[in-house]
Amino acid sequence: MKTYVTKPAEIVRKWYLIDGNDVVLGRLSTNVADLLRGKRKAHFSPSVDCGDFVVVINASQIKTTGNKEEKKKYYRHSWYPGGLKEATLGEVKAKDDRMPLFLAVKGMLPKNKLQNEMLKRLKIYSGSDHPHTQKLEEYKV
Repeated sequence: MKTYVTKPAEIVRKWYLIDGNDVVLGRLSTNVADLLRGKRKAHFSPSVDCGDFVVVINASQIKTTGNKEEKKKYYRHSWYPGGLKEATLGEVKAKDDRMPLFLAVKGMLPKNKLQNEMLKRLKIYSGSDHPHTQKLEEYKV
């Protein structure tokens, strides 16, 4: 029996619309990462980018549980000595309320060349308006 490997020409990409209103950040980001990666498809292959497009609306209304607004830290470094910066989830949300979801999804995707291609298919919007005119299939989280 031979192993079937999906070829890039055989991939059919769908567009999904997800409403982030009152959804917990971790639960939403795992579903988005699975859709971007294509793990729910029958012909999933880890070395081939076979995922779909995902449009997330109402990202400003995503919930978190516990004390994560004050306790969860995001770190970045400028690669200069003493260049470590940290910010809490509340500070990151105040600057750009789409960034926590983006960073959570990015952390759940594979750390290879496919990650950038998958993240290009993720569209996050703070409000309920979006410019996409494709046929969007609603996805319940």
